[in-house]
Amino acid sequence: MKNITTRKATLSDINALQKIGELTFIKTYASQNSKENMSAYLKKNFSIESLKTQLTNKNSEFHFAIQDDKIIGYLKINSKQPKVDTTNKNALEIERIYVLHEYQGKKIGVLLLQEAIAISKQINADYIWLGVWEENLKAIQFYNKNGFIEHDRHVFKLGNEVQSDIIMKLDLN
Repeated sequence: MKNITTRKATLSDINALQKIGELTFIKTYASQNSKENMSAYLKKNFSIESLKTQLTNKNSEFHFAIQDDKIIGYLKINSKQPKVDTTNKNALEIERIYVLHEYQGKKIGVLLLQEAIAISKQINADYIWLGVWEENLKAIQFYNKNGFIEHDRHVFKLGNEVQSDIIMKLDLN
């Protein structure tokens, strides 16, 4: 991970966040989903207005991975929004870890995951959880390799298609 740093994204990064968000999401999911569903999801989640709402949410944060002044990946985390165990609000959700295709396999995802773990420890979270599409075997393998275990499943809606996400959990205690 040569010369790679991380930093928290701010409102002034909104255009860069939109660009990398759309680019990585399309590269990861376009071949397995319809254009209409992809377009609907991108419009809902990566519009400037949506990103502004996400960036100003006090319970959400975006962190960039940067190499030579180029944003090469990002992490989105949410706190105080439990889904795995509704009786425990002391958890951190990783909503997204996305890395540009040409930087995958270079431990950028691990760096972003370590960032999430460090933040989890700062807020004394009991666990980290995430949802990963059951068809995204590469991501499932990544999270398994890094200590996450399958905990449950939930519905994920991409446009008008209902998909199934595996809920994975990493206990921190």
